[in-house]
Amino acid sequence: MSGQKPVTPSPDGLAASVKAAQKQGLPPVHLWNPPFCGDLDIRIAKDGTWSYLGSPITRFELVKLFSSILKKEEGKYFLVTPVEKVGITVEDAPFIAVDFDQDGEGYAQRLTFTTQVGDTATAGPNHPIRIVFDAETDEPSPNILVRDNLEARIDRKSFYRLVEIGNHHDGWFGVWSEGQFFPLIASAALED
Repeated sequence: MSGQKPVTPSPDGLAASVKAAQKQGLPPVHLWNPPFCGDLDIRIAKDGTWSYLGSPITRFELVKLFSSILKKEEGKYFLVTPVEKVGITVEDAPFIAVDFDQDGEGYAQRLTFTTQVGDTATAGPNHPIRIVFDAETDEPSPNILVRDNLEARIDRKSFYRLVEIGNHHDGWFGVWSEGQFFPLIASAALED
């Protein structure tokens, strides 16, 4: 026996633990490696909706809090605090990029994306954009790396805006941000 009380994961316990540990900015989840305590029936749907036991979590502050302690390890998603780690289900990407700001044009532009929980990421070497293809439909879905292996799926309206400002480069159609080109589709595919 370790002398520690067994921990039963719960959303309230996670929230209390994070509030106690959090100061400013995002918690240092990359430094936290507590024991796995089991799975919670928390699900992030493809549309970015968080739910617990099948009911949507409607309090934005709670979703934002949980999103701040989200961690991905070996393809699985967890909510992590200094004392507990619980598994959750993510149907697609854990975040949705709901908008972006464009500063500049062409090669010199910067594209800064905002997620449904208020995180921002400027596309570039540290935050690449990549296209993911649905295994069943082969439908392309653009994603951007937000932080620590966590991606945001770029929503449809933002993707259409990317297409409007896209350019051809080395046989690809895509967008520039922070001096890096992100291919969206082969230029030849647009000629068909």
